[in-house]
Amino acid sequence: MFLEKIIQRNHKLLECGFDMHSKGLILPDTYVLDLDTIKENARMILEKANEYSVDLYFMLKQIGRNPIVAKALIDIGYKGAVVVDYKEALCMIDNGIHICNVGHLVQIPDSALSRIIKARPDYVTVYSYEKIERINEICKKNGLVQKLMIRLNDDDSDVYSGQVGGFKINELQSLIDKVNKLENVEIKGVTVFPALLFDENKKEIVKTDNIKTLERSLSLFKENGITDLNINLPSATCISSIPLIKQLGGTSGEPGHGLTGTTPLHKCCDQPEIPAYIYVSEISHNYDGKSYCYGGGHYRRSHMENVVVGNSVNNMKMSKVVSPSDESIDYHYEIIEPFNVGDCVIMAYRTQIFTTRSTVAVVEGIQSGNYRLLGLFNSLGERINNNWSDNEQ
Repeated sequence: MFLEKIIQRNHKLLECGFDMHSKGLILPDTYVLDLDTIKENARMILEKANEYSVDLYFMLKQIGRNPIVAKALIDIGYKGAVVVDYKEALCMIDNGIHICNVGHLVQIPDSALSRIIKARPDYVTVYSYEKIERINEICKKNGLVQKLMIRLNDDDSDVYSGQVGGFKINELQSLIDKVNKLENVEIKGVTVFPALLFDENKKEIVKTDNIKTLERSLSLFKENGITDLNINLPSATCISSIPLIKQLGGTSGEPGHGLTGTTPLHKCCDQPEIPAYIYVSEISHNYDGKSYCYGGGHYRRSHMENVVVGNSVNNMKMSKVVSPSDESIDYHYEIIEPFNVGDCVIMAYRTQIFTTRSTVAVVEGIQSGNYRLLGLFNSLGERINNNWSDNEQ
């Protein structure tokens, strides 16, 4: 999906991938993150957001909840992370990363509530009153007051399978009345998901119908004296979409794929953000006129199309790749022509690394031509060691 853009706009990352593979620094099924490019993308996005007075919370599930990247973004000036689920919240807490928003797509389970609430997240997104009551109880015990962000999802909302949840507009008044009786929580934000998406026909990021649900809620909040809300408009946050967030009344966004220059908009046309990761594998074997490389990093919505195969950028050849069917385990990817066993394979496609079993290599200095491997991590943000060779890290 992004391989051509990598070749055109981040050729040094491609060179780095081949070199790291040839030196045995990484195994197949490794995503290589170009930290310098991620930081530059993040800096440009933050600069645009500051121009429009939009707060940004970085989302790192797409690149494996990586703590090195998180700390680099904090150093740039980001306030903190938005975490997609409680496991990511705990990873960020363990690494000393401030959480701006937790609970949006996956509410916090009861057993993890106390630790996460005591970490003082700016907002906890909720979509069940029972969870609000439990948050209130924990805050009362610890002398805290927690800001809540209300997730909305009405009958005409467009929600992805596996992400169903939210308060309907006809439930809001009752919810407001009940929350007003609680002393240790307060409604301070509202959100829908997805609020923005890339439109393939228009070749631009546009608002979704979920914005209608959001707009219907705001007058009701206002009638109840709830103003000064954080209006959170997530998905596809990047330089191009920030003016739209502001236009729609949004006050916060959540760059994820924008940080790595890998939203669908970035495939369609060049944007200020440059693609900043590749997937590195290796030819395992040939069979019936085709070659097969090691898998492990498959994401069902990856739109993978092409690979380059060879020992270096000087002898690489582009070919077509076929991902395994969704009901199959991705032990291998099929490449439509034979290559030498052991050759390096590089791809660049849309991913959600936290859903894979891949390794993540964080590398700095790629753009200066003097790269340095900062660390290897699993797909959940936990540091791992080189346990396959005698090569020094």
